[in-house]
Amino acid sequence: MIHPCQRCGACCASFRVAFHWMEADASMGGQVPPELTEKLDPHRVAMRGTQAYWPRCVALEGTVGAATRCSIYARRPSICHDVQPAWETGTPSPQCDKARSMHGLAPLAMDDWL
Repeated sequence: MIHPCQRCGACCASFRVAFHWMEADASMGGQVPPELTEKLDPHRVAMRGTQAYWPRCVALEGTVGAATRCSIYARRPSICHDVQPAWETGTPSPQCDKARSMHGLAPLAMDDWL
Protein backbone atom coordinates (compact mmCIF):
# COMPACT_ATOMS: atom_id res chain seq x y z
CA MET A 1 0.00 0.00 0.00
CA ILE A 2 1.26 3.48 -0.86
CA HIS A 3 0.88 5.76 2.15
CA PRO A 4 -1.94 8.25 1.45
CA CYS A 5 0.41 11.18 2.18
CA GLN A 6 2.56 10.15 -0.78
CA ARG A 7 -0.47 10.62 -3.01
CA CYS A 8 -1.40 13.92 -1.33
CA GLY A 9 1.15 16.48 -0.09
CA ALA A 10 -1.60 19.02 0.59
CA CYS A 11 -0.41 19.89 4.10
CA CYS A 12 3.02 20.82 2.68
CA ALA A 13 1.34 23.18 0.22
CA SER A 14 -1.24 24.79 2.51
CA PHE A 15 0.33 26.08 5.72
CA ARG A 16 3.34 28.01 7.00
CA VAL A 17 5.93 25.64 8.46
CA ALA A 18 7.47 27.61 11.35
CA PHE A 19 9.73 26.22 14.08
CA HIS A 20 12.49 27.21 16.52
CA TRP A 21 15.73 28.22 14.80
CA MET A 22 17.74 25.61 16.76
CA GLU A 23 16.22 22.87 14.60
CA ALA A 24 18.19 24.30 11.65
CA ASP A 25 21.45 24.88 13.56
CA ALA A 26 23.77 21.86 13.41
CA SER A 27 25.87 23.19 16.30
CA MET A 28 22.74 22.95 18.48
CA GLY A 29 21.82 19.46 17.27
CA GLY A 30 19.46 20.65 14.56
CA GLN A 31 18.96 18.57 11.44
CA VAL A 32 16.82 20.73 9.16
CA PRO A 33 18.96 22.06 6.28
CA PRO A 34 19.34 25.78 7.10
CA GLU A 35 19.54 26.75 3.42
CA LEU A 36 15.91 25.64 3.10
CA THR A 37 14.73 28.05 5.81
CA GLU A 38 14.18 31.77 6.17
CA LYS A 39 14.08 33.91 9.31
CA LEU A 40 10.57 34.55 10.62
CA ASP A 41 11.31 36.35 13.89
CA PRO A 42 14.11 36.28 16.53
CA HIS A 43 13.07 32.82 17.71
CA ARG A 44 11.64 31.08 14.65
CA VAL A 45 12.46 30.20 11.08
CA ALA A 46 10.11 28.93 8.40
CA MET A 47 10.60 26.51 5.56
CA ARG A 48 11.14 28.49 2.36
CA GLY A 49 8.02 28.81 0.28
CA THR A 50 5.59 28.41 3.16
CA GLN A 51 5.09 32.12 3.83
CA ALA A 52 3.75 32.73 0.33
CA TYR A 53 0.12 33.57 -0.46
CA TRP A 54 -0.11 30.05 -1.93
CA PRO A 55 2.32 28.20 0.36
CA ARG A 56 4.40 25.32 -0.90
CA CYS A 57 7.32 23.97 1.08
CA VAL A 58 10.58 24.00 -0.85
CA ALA A 59 11.19 20.40 0.27
CA LEU A 60 7.97 19.11 -1.32
CA GLU A 61 8.55 17.26 -4.57
CA GLY A 62 5.86 16.12 -7.00
CA THR A 63 2.28 17.04 -7.76
CA VAL A 64 -0.17 17.63 -4.93
CA GLY A 65 -2.98 15.11 -5.11
CA ALA A 66 -1.07 12.73 -7.37
CA ALA A 67 2.39 11.75 -6.16
CA THR A 68 4.53 13.65 -3.65
CA ARG A 69 7.42 13.20 -1.28
CA CYS A 70 9.41 15.25 1.20
CA SER A 71 12.99 15.59 0.00
CA ILE A 72 14.19 15.99 3.61
CA TYR A 73 11.80 13.54 5.28
CA ALA A 74 14.39 12.17 7.74
CA ARG A 75 15.51 15.74 8.55
CA ARG A 76 12.12 17.49 8.52
CA PRO A 77 11.16 19.95 11.32
CA SER A 78 9.36 18.83 14.46
CA ILE A 79 6.17 20.55 13.37
CA CYS A 80 6.05 18.20 10.37
CA HIS A 81 6.46 15.19 12.66
CA ASP A 82 3.39 16.39 14.56
CA VAL A 83 1.03 16.49 11.55
CA GLN A 84 -1.35 13.54 11.72
CA PRO A 85 -3.13 12.35 8.59
CA ALA A 86 -6.84 11.79 9.09
CA TRP A 87 -7.71 8.29 10.28
CA GLU A 88 -4.12 6.95 10.26
CA THR A 89 -4.47 6.19 13.97
CA GLY A 90 -8.26 5.90 13.91
CA THR A 91 -8.96 9.57 14.64
CA PRO A 92 -10.00 12.48 12.43
CA SER A 93 -7.62 15.33 11.58
CA PRO A 94 -9.24 18.71 10.88
CA GLN A 95 -5.84 20.05 9.71
CA CYS A 96 -5.51 17.24 7.15
CA ASP A 97 -9.11 17.71 5.99
CA LYS A 98 -8.62 21.49 5.61
CA ALA A 99 -5.41 21.10 3.59
CA ARG A 100 -6.96 18.52 1.29
CA SER A 101 -10.03 20.73 0.79
CA MET A 102 -7.82 23.69 -0.16
CA HIS A 103 -6.52 21.57 -3.06
CA GLY A 104 -9.89 20.18 -4.12
CA LEU A 105 -9.22 16.75 -2.59
CA ALA A 106 -11.79 14.73 -0.67
CA PRO A 107 -11.05 14.12 3.01
CA LEU A 108 -9.26 10.88 3.83
CA ALA A 109 -11.51 8.08 5.05
CA MET A 110 -10.91 4.93 7.08
CA ASP A 111 -10.93 2.95 3.80
CA ASP A 112 -7.83 4.85 2.63
CA TRP A 113 -5.85 2.93 5.26
CA LEU A 114 -6.93 -0.59 4.27
